[in-house]
Amino acid sequence: MSILGPEFYVRDTVEVAQSLLGKYLVRSWQGALLAGRIVETEAYIGRCDKACHAYQYHRTKRTETLFSSPGHAYIYLIYGLYHCLNFVTEPEGEPAAVLIRGLEPMAGVEEMARLRYGEKPLTPARLKRMLDGPGKLCQGLALTREENGIPLFAPPLLVCDDLGDAGLPAPSPPPPRQIASGPRVGIDYAQEARDFPWRFRLLPL
Repeated sequence: MSILGPEFYVRDTVEVAQSLLGKYLVRSWQGALLAGRIVETEAYIGRCDKACHAYQYHRTKRTETLFSSPGHAYIYLIYGLYHCLNFVTEPEGEPAAVLIRGLEPMAGVEEMARLRYGEKPLTPARLKRMLDGPGKLCQGLALTREENGIPLFAPPLLVCDDLGDAGLPAPSPPPPRQIASGPRVGIDYAQEARDFPWRFRLLPL
């Protein structure tokens, strides 16, 4: 089976953030399977990273999930409007996670488009932008704080190497793509941590 288990996430967070590129995120929702290929991630490590919600092991009701065992979803709300999906990493008690910043739609596209755009037609431009941000992909996959803390290796949310293991038609293996790295987005407050090159993305073909 190619579904990623807890052992995948227990590793160094920066390593996991890079390894997740090209994997498939699959969401079971109201009888449908919604899926996308992970194309952009960011690493956050509480013990040394001022951009992490649990910097220096700061533990609150909001950050409690970050201290849980690896391979669980950490979902929080920003600006009171947008949800962000993270994958908890490293051993239990170490607050660290990978933010999923972008997906390429692979299955359930019409349903994801309805969640994102309502009844507006799905133009090529809307398709391109549909899941290209953390808030957008949570909206397109119907993910909210209700899913905070759920595991990532069984429905309703899982990550896999091959869509066939999630019950979906397996696409042809994509051609190799280069990985770009650089500073993370929207963390100017984080002093030296704002320059950590912990954002990773697959470059277009």
